Amino acid sequence: MTAVEANFDGIIGPTHNYGGLSFGNMASDRNRGAVSAPRAAVLEGLKKAKQLAEAGLVQGVLPPQERPDTGFLRRAGFAGTDVQIIEAAAKSAPGLLRNVYSASPMWAANAATVSPSADTSDGRLHLTPANLVTTLHRSIEGPATQHALSRIFAGDRFAVHPPLPPQSTFADEGAANHVRLCADHGGPGVEIFVYGREASENWTGQFPARQSREACEAVARVHGLDPERCVFIRQGQAAIDAGAFHNDVVCVGTLKTLFFHELAFEDKAGAMAAIRAAAEGLFDPVFVEVPENEVPIGDAISSYLFNSQLLAMPGADRLMLNAPMETQETASTQSYCTRMTTGNGPIGTVNYVDVRQSMRNGGGPACLRLRVVLTPDELSAVNSSCLLTDNIYASLCGWAEQHYREALSVDDLADPALMQESRQALDALTGLLNLGPDFYPFQRRQ
Repeated sequence: MTAVEANFDGIIGPTHNYGGLSFGNMASDRNRGAVSAPRAAVLEGLKKAKQLAEAGLVQGVLPPQERPDTGFLRRAGFAGTDVQIIEAAAKSAPGLLRNVYSASPMWAANAATVSPSADTSDGRLHLTPANLVTTLHRSIEGPATQHALSRIFAGDRFAVHPPLPPQSTFADEGAANHVRLCADHGGPGVEIFVYGREASENWTGQFPARQSREACEAVARVHGLDPERCVFIRQGQAAIDAGAFHNDVVCVGTLKTLFFHELAFEDKAGAMAAIRAAAEGLFDPVFVEVPENEVPIGDAISSYLFNSQLLAMPGADRLMLNAPMETQETASTQSYCTRMTTGNGPIGTVNYVDVRQSMRNGGGPACLRLRVVLTPDELSAVNSSCLLTDNIYASLCGWAEQHYREALSVDDLADPALMQESRQALDALTGLLNLGPDFYPFQRRQ
């Protein structure tokens, strides 16, 4: 069956700031408290998406979530009007205020895990939003993600599930720890789930292992996947301790090709053998391993070589790696990419994109997108206003120019005017994306 791999990029929200909330994310820690540029950030993300749409790929967008989340602050004991709540939280709980202002839903790779209809027992496309329970600022995203996905992927062809139970046993970080390999997007594939820990173990790593094996297994069950075509692989602890808080910081794949760092998996040989066994009769996997002695794990993480989009471009016989500018500016990764593309392997070109605002908060090109394999019928059922066209791109750029601040400091979060500006922006966005006048909680309270 013919199908395409669409990329749905998270629109960076108007409260994009460097709150430094993500323990184990080196870039987030490094830039804690710096002044961000929300307008530049959203335009960078939209430009990246537009470039891929112009190249002939199907490109969509996901809306930002409402920030600040004053409902969360109310549940945490604050009362009064929303303005009074922001003012009180700024005085007595500034750390909590940073959490409810985080624009982290921009990283759509953590929005959900997606299984295409070719892999599922009921022939529907399944999406399970991540519960993201390891970090406070991300743990509030799941229900809103489910709501957004239900508006975009509505109808009988899609199954949008609730997040897994919000408990550490089922700690789930979404597609950032999931890779699908296949001969072609419309045919059956192998779904690879990468986890950092098992729920019952005593984790001793320097940084949290955010994904549990139990969460991976639960998602596979919810989606009705064939157990023979699923692989559960343990992420390398050395990679996690070096700052690879998600597997997509050290691994990316598409079609038959898996591109990964030598330290990505705890048992590399076992992982490759398991993938080959699951793919038997469907395709022969192609492994592109980057050795530690050519690209040290620290360089791989700081440059986000692997947090790139690996794409089959229309008319090309080799894959393209859509990498951040930092990959080009890091000597080891630039040299590796040159050697890789001048060889005869499956990756033939590297395109460097500027997403520095996202990178400074710890998210590269791959963090910004959720991959969704769609048949023609499924694509026709998607909310078309969320598919990027020239007109929608121009409208979104104009919207961002009108509503986003040029600069934002962490201290600015205490100003209730920022909340009002953000709500005005999101209210206007719901019309542009045809999400309905009651999409956001603040709209339903009006």
